[in-house]
Amino acid sequence: MSNLKKWKTLKSKMVLEHYWCQVRQDEIELPNGKIIDDYFVSIKPNVAMVLPITSNREIIFVRQYRHAGGKFFLELPAGNFDPAKESAEVAAIRELKEETGYIPQEFIKIGTLYDKPSKDTNQIHLFLAENVSELGEQRLDITEEIEVVFIPVESVLEKIIQEEISVAGTVAALFLGLNFIT
Repeated sequence: MSNLKKWKTLKSKMVLEHYWCQVRQDEIELPNGKIIDDYFVSIKPNVAMVLPITSNREIIFVRQYRHAGGKFFLELPAGNFDPAKESAEVAAIRELKEETGYIPQEFIKIGTLYDKPSKDTNQIHLFLAENVSELGEQRLDITEEIEVVFIPVESVLEKIIQEEISVAGTVAALFLGLNFIT
């Protein structure tokens, strides 16, 4: 049994409330009694992420520019969602359709991860979509310009090693999801 203790929140206030970014400042008391009055927490929405695999054993990725990283990244289809308005599963299927134009025949949840629990509040809900098929065209948001990329399952590990696939959530989903592939 562990003797670890949770931190105690003494006060909280929102210091930035914008549609794209919310930051909370907490005053906390550590288990050793030390007070930290400026612990900042980023309030982020949950994410639904899909590992889509075609009947030809190709994984569908999206390549898009990410401004904070300053370059193009290969990622699994994913997007934010509000659990009060839709489930993680519904959001994942919606994001897959919007970003790639594909839909799954088989769909299972493979895990829930915390993105960065030291400073961020969100979770990443991971799904495996097998035997995906093309439904139609992409329906992208105003900030999205996405190229759909097909990579054989057998090539994915090498692309991670070569850092062609380097987004943490995508890499985690791949390592977890590849254990479920039939």
